[in-house]
Amino acid sequence: MIDTQRLTLLPLTIRQLEIWPVDLKVLEDELNLQYCAEPVEGFFRDIVKEQAAKAKADIDNYLYHSFWWIIRKSDRVVMGSCGFKNVPQEKREVEIGYGLGKREYEGFGYMTEAIAALCKWALAQECISHVIAETERGNLKSENVLKRVGFILYEQNDTSWWRL
Repeated sequence: MIDTQRLTLLPLTIRQLEIWPVDLKVLEDELNLQYCAEPVEGFFRDIVKEQAAKAKADIDNYLYHSFWWIIRKSDRVVMGSCGFKNVPQEKREVEIGYGLGKREYEGFGYMTEAIAALCKWALAQECISHVIAETERGNLKSENVLKRVGFILYEQNDTSWWRL
């Protein structure tokens, strides 16, 4: 768990990852919070299930396969999630992903605060020297989050690649 001024980043356990796409109410009750992030359906449900399977198969590295819920401390609302797309690679870099559930949470710096904290945690690990992220070209909100955290654009083709 990572705490910031306004947020808690909670990495879901393997059991919680498995429950999330099946019975969200159980997790809300267990963790005493309200889930208002992206609905776990369709393609996103498949990703959650895939990450749960990876976490179960690689228990020692489950933090790199889990989703980290972004919880606003003031009211225990899960506004979104962030996390790593895989374990650190040979280049000692790890890729992050993130998203907020509703537009009402945008514009308050929550995602910048969450990503800064997640990256600080990642860069404190011996196996990581860089954090990378991919954005769709022209996704200014996501690009601005990365810029505020200190990421630098290093490659651009169909998508944009950023490195911290």
